[in-house]
Amino acid sequence: MWQHQIAGLDEDCQVADFRGHNSLFDMARAVLDFAPPVFSLAGHSMGGRVAFEILRLAPERVERLALLDTGIHPTRPGEAEKRQILVDLAHRKGMTALARQWLPPMVHPDRITDQALMAPLTTMVERMTPAVYEGQIRALLDRPAVADLLPMIACPTLVAVGRQDGWSPPAQHAEIAALIPGAELVIFETCGHMSTVEAPDAVTAAMAKWLAE
Repeated sequence: MWQHQIAGLDEDCQVADFRGHNSLFDMARAVLDFAPPVFSLAGHSMGGRVAFEILRLAPERVERLALLDTGIHPTRPGEAEKRQILVDLAHRKGMTALARQWLPPMVHPDRITDQALMAPLTTMVERMTPAVYEGQIRALLDRPAVADLLPMIACPTLVAVGRQDGWSPPAQHAEIAALIPGAELVIFETCGHMSTVEAPDAVTAAMAKWLAE
């Protein structure tokens, strides 16, 4: 997911591995255990939720924050049931079947048949296991409230999203940016939820600007 940004940013980039963790708190602790004493923090989708927990645990260690295609809303009615359908599919038919159902709504509608985009994303899903997927779903369903945390964020913050992100739409990110003092909102055009790979140049440019400020 971050391959283009790692190659394009003149920074020591480290990417967290959340396999084996089934709570956002444990994921946050894992990041804090390997991260430098002070660091810039970027989270995409579920990673944004982990970023909020990192800020809750150790705000003094985060000098910049970037939130991409994420959310702050609590668990919604019917969400657990919808997510359970995908968990059951992964256990019953495997990760390839999960990728076929889960990935298309995550990208811009015009990119669904773009194999240059979809094949690596499918491979990414297939490298995981149903147990890993289920653990991450459990972590998301148990997510704590974060709205009260946002006004206390004091570091430079980038809030960014794909224009056609149907999972975490731009209006949701405008709300997040409005709650964080001084946050900058950036929208990537012709882009769905998987912004780091759908609009890699635009994401890398936005993050380079964020890191330079």
